[in-house]
Amino acid sequence: MGKTKKILIAISSLVLIFSLIGVSRSLLRDYAEQQKMNELTSMWEEGSNKNGGDAIPSFLFNKKDKPVVLPEFRGLYERNSDIVGWLKINGTRIEYPVMQNPQDAGYYLNHDFDKNETEAGLPFLDRNSQIKSSDILLIHGHHMKSGWMFKDLMKYKTESFYKEHNTFEFSTLYEKEEYEIVAVILSKVYRKSDDVFKYYQIENVKTPAEFDAYVQNIKKLALYDTGVTAQYGDKLVVLSTCEYSTENGRLAVVAVKR
Repeated sequence: MGKTKKILIAISSLVLIFSLIGVSRSLLRDYAEQQKMNELTSMWEEGSNKNGGDAIPSFLFNKKDKPVVLPEFRGLYERNSDIVGWLKINGTRIEYPVMQNPQDAGYYLNHDFDKNETEAGLPFLDRNSQIKSSDILLIHGHHMKSGWMFKDLMKYKTESFYKEHNTFEFSTLYEKEEYEIVAVILSKVYRKSDDVFKYYQIENVKTPAEFDAYVQNIKKLALYDTGVTAQYGDKLVVLSTCEYSTENGRLAVVAVKR
């Protein structure tokens, strides 16, 4: 065997070894994240099964004239008070806490529930959405190749999937809520100077006319007709994630509270 061939084999072997190491690290990271999410889901389900449970002697839940935190959230809230809701979509892997850090709007782009750095992050509420007062709750989540976070929103590109999963659950700390899908849209993050409808600029939606115009523009971008609409006075949830068929592409699922 020639010297050159031996060198090529050695290089190929090293490349293979490093590739296997990279794959192994990725699998271990995904496994660890899966275990943590299973733990959080178990906490959620355990609280839900209490059906009100025993009163928790904590100032967090018993302030006079304050709403009582649902049992599902009590353990999670004590662990991390940045939690603002819980999102679950049947037929997908989406069952996650929704977060909002008061000091850093993008904190959960790369942090987990225990505030450790992680590539996947967690779904989080936009800086211009307030869980109690906003008419539009914009929730961002990564589109991870592993399937984590909001990748399964891509299933809504197919109308047949939508027809079988046209509602989802989004509960806040104080109320269990169900949302019905109004539209699934493809869009992108535009330049500031682009004179075009930007679904993510919810800070511009303040009046009844602006709300109704927002819904109309969403309907124009819809991949298919759901037959569902919304009007001022309704509450919307917008689930937003990256979509890779175009540069800076986004997919959004827009739903109305029922």
